[in-house]
Amino acid sequence: MSAGQPRRSTSNKVVRFALVGLVNTGIDLTAFFALLELAVPALAANVGAWFVAVLFSFVANRLWSFERDPGIRLHHSFLRFVSLGALISLGVSSLSIAALAGAVGVWPAKIIGVVVAAVLNFLAARWSIEGRIVK
Repeated sequence: MSAGQPRRSTSNKVVRFALVGLVNTGIDLTAFFALLELAVPALAANVGAWFVAVLFSFVANRLWSFERDPGIRLHHSFLRFVSLGALISLGVSSLSIAALAGAVGVWPAKIIGVVVAAVLNFLAARWSIEGRIVK
């Protein structure tokens, strides 16, 4: 954010993050579907889809949703974002697939994991890009 621009409110960041998240979810689900169609096992397809989606998510959130902390170098911000994304998004969605797919099916399990991870991802993204979680 340049010096002359006012800081975005948290609610503005939440809305922007949600919009990026909607597009990102579409990318994730599309890649997941494509990999399943190529006969990739569900958990491996989840990892591949997550990787494609996390690249888009980092760029979009860094450029549009959050105010970048100039003290956090790009590669450090990316490593934070991907590391936390792996623990949260990939971990929650993979756990959801592993635990729930047998009971509710692969797609409902995937969607449950995506929804649960969304809130945690907002906090993680804010920390990795802005260097803070609150305020």
